[in-house]
Amino acid sequence: MEIGIVGLPNVGKSTLFNALTAGHAASSNYPFTTIEPNVGVVLVPDDRLGRLSEIFKPKKTTPAAVNFVDIAGLVKGASQGEGLGNKFLANIREVDAIIHVVRLFKDEDVVHTLGEVDPVRDIEVIETELILADLASADKQIDKLEGKARSGDKEAIKSLDRLKKVKETLNGGGLARAAGYREDELKEFFLLTSKPVLYVGNTDEKPDPAVLADFAKVAEARGAKSVALCGKIEAEILQLPEEERGMFLEDLGVEKTGLERVIVAAYDLLGLQSYFTGGPDEVRAWTIVRGMTAPQAAGVIHTDFEKGFIRADVYAYADLVALGSESALREKGKIRSEGKEYVVKDGDVCFFKFNN
Repeated sequence: MEIGIVGLPNVGKSTLFNALTAGHAASSNYPFTTIEPNVGVVLVPDDRLGRLSEIFKPKKTTPAAVNFVDIAGLVKGASQGEGLGNKFLANIREVDAIIHVVRLFKDEDVVHTLGEVDPVRDIEVIETELILADLASADKQIDKLEGKARSGDKEAIKSLDRLKKVKETLNGGGLARAAGYREDELKEFFLLTSKPVLYVGNTDEKPDPAVLADFAKVAEARGAKSVALCGKIEAEILQLPEEERGMFLEDLGVEKTGLERVIVAAYDLLGLQSYFTGGPDEVRAWTIVRGMTAPQAAGVIHTDFEKGFIRADVYAYADLVALGSESALREKGKIRSEGKEYVVKDGDVCFFKFNN
């Protein structure tokens, strides 16, 4: 699962990526600083892991992780190949979801490629290019599907009907995901505007509350969530020793950094959740897609676990914290034996039994 970070040049994409991954993606005051997409593995903050580690006292603790991809800045005309448009569109087509970084800060030393700061216009520029690219893609796919539909292919007929309705939405200036279909119903078409989006506003150090409110409304109108943060402050926080970060956040009047909020929101955007395994060797968060059954969740650890699945001993994280130990859970009858049909919940602690 990968999330692509997109936006116009000089909005703070690479600054965000660098802060998220503590990596070394190029970041400077020039359009197209990022040419090849940089990929970084980012650990998902989860307070539950700390409590589980206190109980199990393992040799190591392993958080869940998600991949972020820093993609080259897009400009007006990208759908016709302007700037690095073709490269941008190819890279974004490969990711599972999008973080759309929007510039909310004013800085005379950092060039805005379209002049003054205008988040609504900037969002519309990106969306227009993606819509145009999707229209071109839809036309090609409709031609192919019509040929199959004429031969009586029932699946092609269904797909053709969906795609034509999506094209109507695109022609009206709407995004594919606004056409009334679920994401999985559009997956076969590989449309850019069918991907889930999280809007991230890169703000001034002391942002205007009215600007933040307007930004949140723009995202909400598009059926998406938003997070506002100051990339400059986030980068400064990372330079502090771990023990000083809490005090810094307290001075700012917040509990979580903007980056932590972005990571958690991105994890949720992908439809992901975590279950846990625990013991003296390791406490670990495992990433699964919401709705996975126990055998599928076991398969994330090892494919043999899914193939030979017998059952899973399962209990809730909240019950373990309340009672303090697995022995106490057994005494209270809180450990359940679940079979192949069980759908794993976020926060479940699981022990899988399987045939070799």
